[in-house]
Amino acid sequence: MSTNARTLKCSPDDVFAVVGEGWYFPTWVVGASRMRDVDDTWPHVGSHLHHSFGVWPALINDETTSLQWDPPRRAVMQPKGWPLGEARVVLDVQPHRKGCRVTIVEHAVRGPGALVPSIVMDTLLHIRNTETLRRLAYMAEAGAGALSPAMSPTDVDRTPPKRASKGTFRRLVIYAGITAAAVTIARRIVSRRIAGS
Repeated sequence: MSTNARTLKCSPDDVFAVVGEGWYFPTWVVGASRMRDVDDTWPHVGSHLHHSFGVWPALINDETTSLQWDPPRRAVMQPKGWPLGEARVVLDVQPHRKGCRVTIVEHAVRGPGALVPSIVMDTLLHIRNTETLRRLAYMAEAGAGALSPAMSPTDVDRTPPKRASKGTFRRLVIYAGITAAAVTIARRIVSRRIAGS
């Protein structure tokens, strides 16, 4: 699980004004290249951002789902990036004497990315989210966006999402299968070498 934090010289509302404006998504999220559409109900729970990631001409169309919207404290999103999989992203914002402290926690929850060892995935996510927070800071501190009445959270929006399942049992079965296959192949190679000598 990758965790990044940064102190911003702005209010928590300034941060959520940027996050709540779906069309800004590729401006502050590293990896998102363009927006194709934003649901009219964004950022409320269950709404989607339709975006692409990659570099032209190798762009992959996918989406991000809002799982919790509770400004000025918290937002939870689940971006898809197939064929890599899906991630759970938690954005926590706390008041700070200089403005606010923003923390991004991200981890892979589905697909091949969830099979990558945590030490590798967390390192890559940490590097990416360092830049993501820098971009978010530039926009929020400059006053980009505005929280409109339509963005006011509902009771459903404030409800924390269910815990993301990483499919631990399935991962163990896959690792066990790969290990068993590797051991079988290694035994055959050793047997052939011994028989050939």
